[in-house]
Amino acid sequence: MEVKNKISITQKVKQGQGPVYFLGIGGIGMSALARYFISMNRKVSGYDRVSTPLTKKLEAEGINIHYIDDVNLLDPLAELVVYTPAVPADHQELNFYKNNDYLLLKRSDVLEAITNDAFTIAVAGTHGKTTTSTLIAHILRHSGVGCNAFLGGISANYETNFWKSSNCTCVVEADEYDRSFLKLFPDVAIITAMDADHLDIYGTEKNMQDAFVSFTGNIKENGLLIYKYNLHRDTELAAKNKWTYAATDTNADCFAKNIKIQNGAYVFDAIVKDKIIEGLTLHMGGRHNVENAIAAVAVAMQVGIDEDKIRAAFSNFKGVKRRFEYIVKPSEGKTGVVMIDDYAHHPEELRALIMGAKELFPGKKCTIVFQPHLYSRTRDLAAGFAEVLSLADEVLLLPIYPARELPIPGVTSKTILEKMTHQHVSLIEKGTLKEWIRNNDLQVFIMSGAGDIDTLIEPIKKIVEEK
Repeated sequence: MEVKNKISITQKVKQGQGPVYFLGIGGIGMSALARYFISMNRKVSGYDRVSTPLTKKLEAEGINIHYIDDVNLLDPLAELVVYTPAVPADHQELNFYKNNDYLLLKRSDVLEAITNDAFTIAVAGTHGKTTTSTLIAHILRHSGVGCNAFLGGISANYETNFWKSSNCTCVVEADEYDRSFLKLFPDVAIITAMDADHLDIYGTEKNMQDAFVSFTGNIKENGLLIYKYNLHRDTELAAKNKWTYAATDTNADCFAKNIKIQNGAYVFDAIVKDKIIEGLTLHMGGRHNVENAIAAVAVAMQVGIDEDKIRAAFSNFKGVKRRFEYIVKPSEGKTGVVMIDDYAHHPEELRALIMGAKELFPGKKCTIVFQPHLYSRTRDLAAGFAEVLSLADEVLLLPIYPARELPIPGVTSKTILEKMTHQHVSLIEKGTLKEWIRNNDLQVFIMSGAGDIDTLIEPIKKIVEEK
């Protein structure tokens, strides 16, 4: 995009006053932008394929949303139309706006326009970025420094994925899907992981990693890159200033030590470039979240936040919805069942989730319900899913959630099951899951996936509490 056009688009995004219309408004990244425009006192409306708890919240906040692709329902007065690449090319509303020369921008273009003159902290990675970015934004907000946050999950502290501040600092989740993060030019960038994913977009793992390498080339001249120790192709990552981090590896620049488990929380000391912050308490399960927390501490130290304020922010942090979220804790259920909900939809995320639960609740039977997300991801990573799901004691596989995809012949949840050597694995329909739970003993019960499995959380929670 030419510089002149970029300036024009930035002005229309940040200084415009007319209506904004969203195609795919229920997406987690899209909804954060919708809330941004609401905060700027602009009229916002939109389309999405299905009604969800998130779209219902947006409607309660004053946004008109419909769920039928119908040009008679769109906003013909829209000054700006924002769309997600997941909207199909034959979408009638999308083509109406295209054919009638509306200002039509991808979500990534809008985020670029909002952040290009701000001090930007961008968190990238195939997993871990939502927890890390939310914790960073929370530390900035809780400490009084302030930030504008555009998150890929709902903060449990604030029940939202967006907030604004008079401080010209933005914390953003840098999404690798569709190469969106290449539109960002951060002052501080974090890379949490570069495991193979989105191969429907990239084709190969190398192509995906190439995009991450390119992303590091966008870091501003005197900016800082903070990346996971021993990351793939770390010698190719750009940026003059680089720090590494890890959960406990003392070879990294930043790491945790003296980790203790207390009442389902982690208590630890953080080492950041030879400085130490003692006694941090993280009320989230999973040792992988200790690692995410170390990256957040490194950012907080880099921007000059006092260590007492960092410690206080940690103690107050309630986590992220659907990231190792406790739905039922032992003290809440009469049977002592622990129920955990997590967005995990990649083999490495599932590995961290299952191992984290086993570490926190040793000796207890671990049952996981997993809803695969996308036919292409299931096809490409079936062996990995089979391996890590076998770490659980019992596995229930729901049908694949297709999201934006059409079925791929021969690819179903059975594709994963056939690669498992696990004896306690079953295929199950959503409609029969509640009955299965009523009739089976549970100790540690995990629900995971990035589809619509979250719609089952509340009714299943009631069954677990009644057992």
